[in-house]
Amino acid sequence: MDKVSLLVKNALVFNSYLKKFVPADVSVLGDKFFYIDRKQAQNLEAERIVDAQGMYMLPGLIDIHMHIESSMMTPGPFGQCLAGYGVTTIVSEPHEMANVKGVPGILEMISAAESAPIDIYYGIPSSVPSTSPELETTGGIIDFKAMKHLLDEKDVVCVGEVMNYRQVIRENDLEITKFINYLQQERPGYVIEGHCPSLVDLDLAKFLYLGINGDHTEHSLEEVKQRIENGMFMEIQEKMLLSDILNYIMENNLYEHCCFVTDDTMADVLYQKGQLNYVVEKAISMGFPIEQAIYCSTYTPSRRMHLYDRGVIAPGKLADFMLVKDPAHLRPELVYKNGKEIYNQTQKEIPFCRNLFPADFYQSLDIPDIDMEDFQMPLSRFLPDIKPLDYPDTVTIRAIEVQPDRTHTCEKHVTMPVKNGMIDWKSSGCMLAMVIERHGKNGNIGYGFITGTFLKQGTVATSYFHDHHNLFLAGNDEADMLLAAQRIRQLQGGFLTVQNGEILAELPLPVCGILSDESLEYVGTKLCHIRESLIRLGYQHKNPIMSIGTLGLPVSPALKLTDKGLIDVPHGCIVPLII
Repeated sequence: MDKVSLLVKNALVFNSYLKKFVPADVSVLGDKFFYIDRKQAQNLEAERIVDAQGMYMLPGLIDIHMHIESSMMTPGPFGQCLAGYGVTTIVSEPHEMANVKGVPGILEMISAAESAPIDIYYGIPSSVPSTSPELETTGGIIDFKAMKHLLDEKDVVCVGEVMNYRQVIRENDLEITKFINYLQQERPGYVIEGHCPSLVDLDLAKFLYLGINGDHTEHSLEEVKQRIENGMFMEIQEKMLLSDILNYIMENNLYEHCCFVTDDTMADVLYQKGQLNYVVEKAISMGFPIEQAIYCSTYTPSRRMHLYDRGVIAPGKLADFMLVKDPAHLRPELVYKNGKEIYNQTQKEIPFCRNLFPADFYQSLDIPDIDMEDFQMPLSRFLPDIKPLDYPDTVTIRAIEVQPDRTHTCEKHVTMPVKNGMIDWKSSGCMLAMVIERHGKNGNIGYGFITGTFLKQGTVATSYFHDHHNLFLAGNDEADMLLAAQRIRQLQGGFLTVQNGEILAELPLPVCGILSDESLEYVGTKLCHIRESLIRLGYQHKNPIMSIGTLGLPVSPALKLTDKGLIDVPHGCIVPLII
């Protein structure tokens, strides 16, 4: 009689090759599936038997495009919470940490992942900084030499999203271009992830010609069509779950050419809703066939990343699986990784594993001394060549206009009075915004104004500010803004709101100013309070945390703010505040 490690009896097993559920007993030998059927299961002697009692058995979910740092958690605790959602493999791209700490930051993230119960693979950050040192100041820079070094690091499986997508298709001397050329010669077929919102026609062809053949960003139906028709693999995150796009995939049987991903999941959403399981559930609720949804969250992502040892329940494949009562609601009863139980919904207390980083990772904010004078807006700061006698009565400024349903912003022109040589912005309905360099390199302060569905009162401050992670402040009261900056420096990183001299809500982020080493419950609860506070202060957005965090991302259209000033994203240049 053959001996096996585990026998799961009476399950409805998802067969990825047939794309349907079949009744079967499943045996595991060591860390891999052994035999899937009921014909000869009685000939197996199992060390452990689990009676599925008719539950559905699915491969572990695989999220191939995401960023652990978006959760503001460290890899160990993050992996622990994903186990409870049935996610057993992820590919994380740590460009947030790389922007703060460079290659040492990436290596520490890889090392920290070893404590997680799931498999955490990494992509090589290809755009650190996301644009150039002329447009933003970062703590680290990942150049060709660094990328080449990371290529041979343990658990690195792809090149992360190439974000400077408009520059890379022109004649250039970018570090990522050097690396792509190297890969074409030495590693043909190596997976290269893209980031190319709005890129179409000839420009899209140039992008694909470089071998960058995956995209996860927000698109119109026409943009999705162009990508799939030209051989690009589409990674669908929640904001891309639109009826016309899902219908296009279903009507044309395009399941082999796409998968579901999360990209960025904030800790509050992670705590309240879930991770990849939530995205898949939502797709199913919108009419995406259950079997195809499972296929596109297990099989197709594993193939995209050349992880051929998983994503399917079959002999010789890694025994990563979950048992659920309803495949349309992916809330697992049991989750196994490599044939070992890593989650049981009956277990009340889950051991917490804190990741500890080097001491300097907890002392990373080098913010220059600032005082009330830095919050004043004298016209001479922006128009140094104009004499006081020639000051105009009004100025027209470029303001960042926040949109309620997307992270893309618009440029809005706002007229503001000038009084005693100072821009009188408080009557304009705009909020004053500042980005203060925090890496100890130059002490830059970039100034701007924000309007639209942004705060109507109070102050928000954060050192979690894509991708450069300099200190962002915005509000309507200079004293509150100064208090917020001082508190962030005291915490050595964080996200908080202030009003009338009182801190309303805060989340300390002491690890490089962008992560907490606490549990999901701690981080998620704190972030929930911040989100609720932002809403009370007038912020109208489907994801206010993400909206704030991307107001400094100079690769996301249209007008953004860094420590260097206002960035015209489509043209890739700094533009003056005053028109």
